[in-house]
Amino acid sequence: VQLQASGGGLVQAGGSLRLSCAASGRTFSSYAMGWFRQAPGKEREFVAHITRSGDSIAYGEAAKGRFILSRDNAKSTVYLQMNSLIPEDTAVYYCAVDLLRDRKVWSLPLPAADFGSWGQGTQVTVSS
Repeated sequence: VQLQASGGGLVQAGGSLRLSCAASGRTFSSYAMGWFRQAPGKEREFVAHITRSGDSIAYGEAAKGRFILSRDNAKSTVYLQMNSLIPEDTAVYYCAVDLLRDRKVWSLPLPAADFGSWGQGTQVTVSS
């Protein structure tokens, strides 16, 4: 599967953005999906995870209470609604396929090494 992330941009602190991750192929519903982000000079950080059906969603600490993850399997797309953005959210945001198809999320954060088919990323910049 190939992933294409979009929706990033420049936004003022307190603003919102909605990122999209569109997948090619007809097997999108077979994959659990994740979002990660990477700021300059930092490790790739887990943001959120959604199961194949969308019935279970997990958020990293930075995303809790502010970000909302969803998916539309008919459109082969995952969405990350980001609200109340702060400058610390500035990063390149990546979507990826969870290589563990039926993961049960027992502990967080999820490691980036468990994910594949990384999209090219979309830049989010939050100004203060």
